Amino acid sequence: MAKTKPVYAFEEADSKQRMLLGGKGAGLSEMTRLKLPVPPGFTITTEVCNKYYENNRKLPKDVMPSVMKNIEKIEKKTGKKWNSTKNPLLVSVRSGAAISMPGMMDTILNLGLNEKTVEGLATQTKNPRFAWDSYRRFIQLFGKVVFGVNDEKFDHVLDSAKTKQKVKDDSQLNVQSLKKIVSEYKKICEKHTKRKFPDSPNEQLGLAIEAVFKSWMGERAIVYREKNNITKDIANGTAVNVVTMVFG
Repeated sequence: MAKTKPVYAFEEADSKQRMLLGGKGAGLSEMTRLKLPVPPGFTITTEVCNKYYENNRKLPKDVMPSVMKNIEKIEKKTGKKWNSTKNPLLVSVRSGAAISMPGMMDTILNLGLNEKTVEGLATQTKNPRFAWDSYRRFIQLFGKVVFGVNDEKFDHVLDSAKTKQKVKDDSQLNVQSLKKIVSEYKKICEKHTKRKFPDSPNEQLGLAIEAVFKSWMGERAIVYREKNNITKDIANGTAVNVVTMVFG
């Protein structure tokens, strides 16, 4: 059998390798080969997930360099730039085992946003309100999924802002309010983790990849596999799919 790589771009993966790529990764690969409209992206294999656990819950050294090479490929295809103030490349990160199962990680959207790139997204979309609301949502989702922060803490800040602005809906909050909420959301995460919220897209991506792998051995996922007799020959580890965000 040919030696496998830790990371495969959708167009270079073999969609028949469902155990290696996971169900979503195999599907995205097949759709890309059929020239269906799939945003550029790549899959980190289930083998990396297993090595992560063999390696004391640390990513193997070859993973992040391979990931960054694939980010560069996406930059070339899209014209967008990772960590750019003008035309930022943002991605979603989602889990994908060989078979779908509950208890796996929620999808993280708009990864790559920070104080610099949010301004780039505002320019790109000509919609500062959309950009800052996307940033707000990203921090909440990242905080919940990666750091384990309770949603209620974020909701309390959001509800207080709406009361202060005398509005009923999130969509009625103005840019200034959203900027304050972003700052408060970061403080919530920092209080929970005792560390600064990651502004580097590279760090965000590394943490998100690890969060996907951790969800494979989360209690809900383990119980589901046991109840449904999902053995290692059916699904052995989860893959991670990183997909370009597309707006409009």
